[in-house]
Amino acid sequence: MTSQTSIRYLKGVGDKRASLYHKLGVETVGDLLHHFPRSYIDLSNPHTIRDAPYQEPCAVKALLTRIGKEQRIRKGLSLWKLRAEDETGTLLDITLFNVKYTVEQLVPDRYYIFYGRVTGTLLRREMSAPEIYPADGGQPILPVYPLTAGLTTRMLRSHMAQALKELKNLPDPLPEHLRRELDLPELNRALRDIHFPHNLAQATQARRRFIFQELLVLCCALGSLRSQKTQATVSPMHPVDLQPFYDSLPFSPTGAQKRCIAECAADLMGDVPMNRLIQGDVGSGKTLIAAACAYILAKNGKQTAMMVPTEILAEQHLVTMSQFLEPLGLKVELLTGSTKAAQRRKVLDALALGQIDLLIGTHALLSEGVEFFDLGLVITDEQHRFGVKQRATLSQKGKDCHVLVMSATPIPRTLSLIIYGDLALSILDEKPPGRQPVETVLIDSGKRARAMGFIRKHLDEGKQAYIVCPLIEQGEMNTELRSAVEYARNLSERELKGYRVGLLHGRMSPREKESVMRRFKSGELQVLVSTTVVEVGVDVPGATIIMIENAERFGLSQLHQLRGRVGRAQEKSWCILVSDVKSGKTAQRLQVMKREHDGFAIAEQDLALRGPGDFFGYRQHGLPALKVADLADDMELMEQARQAALRLLEKDPALEQPEHALLRAERDAMLSAVGDRPN
Repeated sequence: MTSQTSIRYLKGVGDKRASLYHKLGVETVGDLLHHFPRSYIDLSNPHTIRDAPYQEPCAVKALLTRIGKEQRIRKGLSLWKLRAEDETGTLLDITLFNVKYTVEQLVPDRYYIFYGRVTGTLLRREMSAPEIYPADGGQPILPVYPLTAGLTTRMLRSHMAQALKELKNLPDPLPEHLRRELDLPELNRALRDIHFPHNLAQATQARRRFIFQELLVLCCALGSLRSQKTQATVSPMHPVDLQPFYDSLPFSPTGAQKRCIAECAADLMGDVPMNRLIQGDVGSGKTLIAAACAYILAKNGKQTAMMVPTEILAEQHLVTMSQFLEPLGLKVELLTGSTKAAQRRKVLDALALGQIDLLIGTHALLSEGVEFFDLGLVITDEQHRFGVKQRATLSQKGKDCHVLVMSATPIPRTLSLIIYGDLALSILDEKPPGRQPVETVLIDSGKRARAMGFIRKHLDEGKQAYIVCPLIEQGEMNTELRSAVEYARNLSERELKGYRVGLLHGRMSPREKESVMRRFKSGELQVLVSTTVVEVGVDVPGATIIMIENAERFGLSQLHQLRGRVGRAQEKSWCILVSDVKSGKTAQRLQVMKREHDGFAIAEQDLALRGPGDFFGYRQHGLPALKVADLADDMELMEQARQAALRLLEKDPALEQPEHALLRAERDAMLSAVGDRPN
């Protein structure tokens, strides 16, 4: 048996259970060994009955004194009442459900360890459905695994023990010098210690080894992507005097904007294609950076393509970019799925002849027939909406194109290394002058009627409002849709009767969503009710209020993105958070929103409060799924892995040396999982 043997051939598994394991992503025996525990049950220091913590999972050692008879409550449900006691004189009443086999194995007047939550009174404690273990000779630390219906913890532990017995002396992908340097256990010992440790220290050290290994593979994968890009060479751009560009602007750029433009210009003057991310908070002025880069390209006789996720955003960029660039003699055009056939032919002909300097569009830019005269720069806005392959497809319409990526989603610097590890990073951490911070208020549902009166007052003054309606649990799409339609109808018939109310929800087609957004942007609609995050970047200057119902269901970064839909002009704007949550981490998050306006500071606190899994809310394109590492908790190991990867790749860039073969295989598997295998 090898690590690649199908899980169904493991003793006790078979075809039926193998299909259950497939749901957990376990296909082979090797996959099973890397299906790590999510926690452990510590039986090494059990409590007495009297001292057991109340309503918390804990282990209690006690003498089993009575086993009651089976009681059939109804068809399919049986229960047993047990009693235990210990030297403290306190009784423990235990109730078990549908576990006849377990009860038959129990012996009265023998000590057991009961693991569960203790309830009841001071003198008579109770436990419902605890796990029961022999008090002597058992495993002191028991693993608890992620499961699926049909697989039990005991079953998985048994299969894991069998897998460890079958697979011994597995080759280790971590070089020995790294293990020694960081005091990490070798692979076979680490597998044994993470699944069946004798104490929690062993489990912790084994987990540390696998976290480091996963992060090292990730850093090697990102290093490979970077090296591929740096192997390409381009003819450096000629230096361009940017003063005419700055002089033509109707405002003075911020210091951060000038710094980012200088960083991009330095890249463009180099002999390696630019591959840079501009990360800026809502309203920080990223579009100006893109315009400056397009200006540099045009002055060097090359064209720029700018791809954005929606038509309405493309049209918005067309207006802004035309204002920046056309006074300087550059030609800016638009190409989307809605472009009429005659206009499309006209644009494509001009593009092929080099008469267009900047082409802005949606996915339509990727279609056949879109041929550039000399494409030199690809800009993508809201990077998470486009996969790596889409950026590459557009870049292939030119030769060794420079790439500029823009994102309005602030991400903590700790995560930027991971998510955008193959991109150089520029941060716009300064907003243009004159922008007023959005006033954020937190109310409970009892003040909703008052908030609606506040909204009506602003609507009567000719302003507009967003209302983000209550979220339903994910997966209940029909319920969510019914809830949204009913909510919007109730608003139209009651609190906002007589006002023009529109609805945006996740079941609409892209064209329907764009139609609603256009009507709102034009002022035809006064209020936009939305179940989804309103399109990032769409500028509706007339919107001065956003009210978010059930605000506790959003993360800080999502709330900040929503708040960024208002305050787009000089008018005073408001964000009203409605929540009845009064305590806990959720309440802390909402208080952060009240006092903090910096997107990067908010992102750091969001990460600290929620962890990276919840932080994003969606899977980032191109970000491999990490099985054991947690980017919020493991940044020290991340830095060690990054430094180790730099040293490894400096000596062996392609990981071709024999001792790096297994590491290279893991790197390639990670890259292929996100569709970006090395050449």
